[in-house]
Amino acid sequence: MNETEFINGANAMLENIATAIDAAELDCDCGFKGEGILEIEFDKGSKVIINRNTPAREIWLAAVSGGFHFRCDGEKWVDTRDGIELSRRLSRLLSKLSGKEVSIDPLA
Repeated sequence: MNETEFINGANAMLENIATAIDAAELDCDCGFKGEGILEIEFDKGSKVIINRNTPAREIWLAAVSGGFHFRCDGEKWVDTRDGIELSRRLSRLLSKLSGKEVSIDPLA
């Protein structure tokens, strides 16, 4: 995957996440805090930051539960350590933080 393909794919995934959060009507502030950085902050003080790391060709997720790195395998974004999809990990994390069922589409 070249840099342009990575940036386009990562940006599409970040937009997909933001759209899913808006559609779920979660009690949080969600917005872009610069190019390629999506920040989600809940009223209880929990924060999730998702950003693209262009040199590594990865999407990084930072939360109180830890930090995770995801690479596109051509079809989906998967954790570089355990192979769990970004959409699945983030859906679980946001559901736990919000107390509401959240589903993120596994857009590649």
